[in-house]
Amino acid sequence: MNQVAYEVIGNDLMITMASEAGQLQLNAFEPIIGWALYNSAKHLTNACKTLQVNCVEGIRANHQVLSKRVRESVTLVTALNPIIGYENAAKIAKTALATGKAIAETAEELGIMSALEMTALLIPENLTQPIRLVARSTARPSP
Repeated sequence: MNQVAYEVIGNDLMITMASEAGQLQLNAFEPIIGWALYNSAKHLTNACKTLQVNCVEGIRANHQVLSKRVRESVTLVTALNPIIGYENAAKIAKTALATGKAIAETAEELGIMSALEMTALLIPENLTQPIRLVARSTARPSP
């Protein structure tokens, strides 16, 4: 796939240069432009079919492993910034990385938040949905 992508990028440059070099309505470089476009389309089509057959088909997600990786991901702590502040979130992340422990366990050991609270807040499905955070002091009731 990368080799085909590099070829297409090269063909794109060739097409650009050939288009710029043509004079008025008569572009003597149209044959090479057509050749480059045709080959790019043909090779991309073949590469995509090959990728589909030899790589994509048959791939199955290991939900158990993926769930574990999401739960243990240090990057999830950034979602807590509005709740516990940047400094505490950074402290949890740095400590978790240094110790190799999960962020929920680390937060509890640091006394910032209980593991139960963190688990309730960091539900991956909820974190992928857009929400609007409003500070309590500026929140106004609807009329």
